Amino acid sequence: MNADTTINIRPLRAEDRPEWAEMWTEYLQFYETGVADAVYDSTFARLLGGDPRDFSALVAERNGRLVGLTHYLFHRHAWKIEEVCYLQDLYARPEARGAGVGRALIEAVYAAADAQGAPTVYWLTQDFNETARKLYDRIANLTPFIKYQRP
Repeated sequence: MNADTTINIRPLRAEDRPEWAEMWTEYLQFYETGVADAVYDSTFARLLGGDPRDFSALVAERNGRLVGLTHYLFHRHAWKIEEVCYLQDLYARPEARGAGVGRALIEAVYAAADAQGAPTVYWLTQDFNETARKLYDRIANLTPFIKYQRP
């Protein structure tokens, strides 16, 4: 595979902070929101922390540059014995879209869920996120709640 198209999915690292913050800002702007600097600090610390009840993060890297991110969390569910996985944030830089970054990140979360014994992975999106929804419709089931759930 050409080095220009190889996508490496890996856990977030401390040295990723500047690129992570840039991507998370772009993600939040897409959803027409933002958060205070203190939230960036807290979220990044939690993403790198060791608390299993906190969020985890994976990034997509291509040619030494981060091109995508995802944040996900395992939690209990009143209707299930096993935990479920909530994929809260998923972002691919505009120049990396259509190259499999989103799919690779989601599949990596699926793998993490499998390793954790959590067969359900779900996420929410807004109805205007049409481009991403085309991917979601191929790799997940749309629920009546506009919630995607792993098939």
